[in-house]
Amino acid sequence: MAIKVEMPKLSDTMEEGVIAKWNVQEGDEVESGDIIAEVETDKATMEVEVFDAGTILKILAKEGDAVPLGKTMAVIGEEGEDISDILEEAQSSGSSSDDTEEQETADETQEEEDYDPVFEDLDEDGEQQTTADNGRIKASPLARKMAEDQDIKLSNVKGSGPHGRIIKRDIESYEPSKAPAAATVSREDKEHRVSQMRKTIARRLAESKYSNPHYYETIEVDMQPVWDARKQVNEISETKISFNDIVVKACAAALRKHPEINSSWYGDKIVEHGDVNVAVAVAIDEGLVTPVINNTDQKGLQQIGQETRELAEKARNRDLQPEEMEGSTFTVSNLGMFGIEEFTAIINPPNACILAVGAIKEVPVVEDGEVVPGKRMKMTLSSDHRIVDGAMAAQFLSTLRQMLENPLGLVL
Repeated sequence: MAIKVEMPKLSDTMEEGVIAKWNVQEGDEVESGDIIAEVETDKATMEVEVFDAGTILKILAKEGDAVPLGKTMAVIGEEGEDISDILEEAQSSGSSSDDTEEQETADETQEEEDYDPVFEDLDEDGEQQTTADNGRIKASPLARKMAEDQDIKLSNVKGSGPHGRIIKRDIESYEPSKAPAAATVSREDKEHRVSQMRKTIARRLAESKYSNPHYYETIEVDMQPVWDARKQVNEISETKISFNDIVVKACAAALRKHPEINSSWYGDKIVEHGDVNVAVAVAIDEGLVTPVINNTDQKGLQQIGQETRELAEKARNRDLQPEEMEGSTFTVSNLGMFGIEEFTAIINPPNACILAVGAIKEVPVVEDGEVVPGKRMKMTLSSDHRIVDGAMAAQFLSTLRQMLENPLGLVL
């Protein structure tokens, strides 16, 4: 009996998967447990295995195709087996979008052809006018709408439709006149396919930004003590500690003192998490991913530094597993290495807050009445006002600053 290989749910937020690579071809024999394809999800590239032995009778999606969750990717069965019913079912399930496209095309054609020659006037020489008696330019409804959307003046477009009517193709092919420019080179636009990861990042951040009432508080920290302490630690430590490792550790310690910041909103309840799991934003080509350091408050600086580097490397190689990006209770996003002094970050749901960390800047400061060089860093906390009030956020930032300006407490 033929068996459908359907797009599996490979992550908790997955809605569709893109076929990154087929490891089999039609006619190949497979055994249970064989990896037949690699699928790009919203979080990582995952392997798809089969649970039944047989012959690959049909592959229904090409490499690069997006397949919705639960839809058929391939069919396995006995060689020569009739699978017409399965193919018909798969084709009918995807026909709705095709029907929509066909209807849209038909509507466009009808709009372009649906004109009344009774209202098309000729000028004195028998040539077709492009305006009606009321001075309105003759154009199909579709062409008029397209011109409006693209801010194109119909009076600048020459119609190629019946009796000089402006139609869809005239708008599509319209090129506005340009003043001559000296020594200019026209370069082609580049289109980039939106990956499943980028789609999910866009969707989740849009939901967070417009669903969660964000507000922001910024604080400046004297980083000279951290600067000196890090230098001393790295002289004797096998694992080099970064400034971000120290910030993450300080956040975890501050969250333990302010558990209301370590919370999530679930509609009819607020969950104050028992564990402190800090996510660290990592930049990759397709956006930001947030691998999680579990039980951050119970780990030392060296362990935090080692885990952060391992997770960041996995992220850049697209090897992060879904469970390594789940369960965060707070997020740190650091753009200081790019010279960004101050910024605001969008909350990583379902976290209550995210900390945006800027660069350490050498600035003149006043100490004991004298101007001396100092090292300062700005941090901005984005908070969900449904969970965290302004005073709560301010108290957390005050504790965090105190810990960073007295870093010895972080290693005791």
